[in-house]
Amino acid sequence: MRGTSTGTEWEERYGYSRAIRVPTSEDTDLIVLTGTAPVGADGGVHGKGDAHAQTLRCYEIIEAALQRLGATRACLVRTRMFVTDIKRADEFGRAHRQFFGEHRPCLTMVEVSRLIEPEMLVEIEAEGIVRREDAL
Repeated sequence: MRGTSTGTEWEERYGYSRAIRVPTSEDTDLIVLTGTAPVGADGGVHGKGDAHAQTLRCYEIIEAALQRLGATRACLVRTRMFVTDIKRADEFGRAHRQFFGEHRPCLTMVEVSRLIEPEMLVEIEAEGIVRREDAL
């Protein structure tokens, strides 16, 4: 098992990894990404009030974690979006489509009452499967 972190305050405070790569067979690994919120480079909330920008930022963080584990977005088979306003589903969904293009993982979108910071509109979990021969 191999993990990676991004250094956010929550990872250290709560003791978790951004993503973990776990062998599942002789030739494949499972990659599990924890809930990823739109944290900016400065540690604050990225794109306050902008559902599309926040969603894309979550995917940027996810992609960086995948790369550190030798994988790409093409390995992702499932994403889960936790959103604070389901009426904005098209904004979140448009960013999902923009990020993945023709690759179409499973997607679940669920409205929640709030996230860890009030300005956060979305948090995304993801899972992927990587064949070792496809590793970066």
